[in-house]
Amino acid sequence: MGKRVALVLAGCGVFDGSEIHEASAALVHLSRGGAEVKIFAPNIEQRDVVNHLKGTPTEEKRNVLVESARLARGNIQDLAELKASEFDAVIFPGGFGVAKNLCSWAVDGKNCTVNEHVNSTLQAFHSAKKPIGLCCISPVLAAKVFPGCEVTVGQDKNVDGRFPDAETASAIAELGCKHICKNVNESHVDKANKIVTTCAFMCKAPLHEIFDGIGTMVQEVLKLA
Repeated sequence: MGKRVALVLAGCGVFDGSEIHEASAALVHLSRGGAEVKIFAPNIEQRDVVNHLKGTPTEEKRNVLVESARLARGNIQDLAELKASEFDAVIFPGGFGVAKNLCSWAVDGKNCTVNEHVNSTLQAFHSAKKPIGLCCISPVLAAKVFPGCEVTVGQDKNVDGRFPDAETASAIAELGCKHICKNVNESHVDKANKIVTTCAFMCKAPLHEIFDGIGTMVQEVLKLA
């Protein structure tokens, strides 16, 4: 019987929601792993809406759940309805929506607050000793909620210009967590906390390498489940 996995989205689009390639990669690897997936997102207003052609904010107002439904092909539920008891694992793709909508990292960095339903979801899976998978910027959620945990967002130095957001590793360390340096096609498993992380688009890498890295994260999550 396949594992039951909840996938939590933060909107639709790299600059103000979930990173579409990461969400799709996670879904493909979960499908290949025989998992039964249900998709969730918080029913809240986005922090901002970005014109992805120009890369600039607009005056629009959009809802995170409604926008996430685009990625879920309409088959999605309010995050408030997620019950950890009904799943074996949870996975959070990345994208700036994680740092804007699921928490306030984009504005407040390590002093951020985490959305109440995101926080309760993470706490519920952790308390039940069920694995949590996170990629790209979403490992900061674990770093904020679980002091002392181990995560990766890639490298802690901007190696060859491929890791422009390497300072995120330092902020994670300042939260009392351990940052583990990994390449884009690798993931890190915090066995004590059952947290699996991979850097994805925190690294400037070819899409297939990001896809492969997310694959290792999904595989490790399914193993732990």
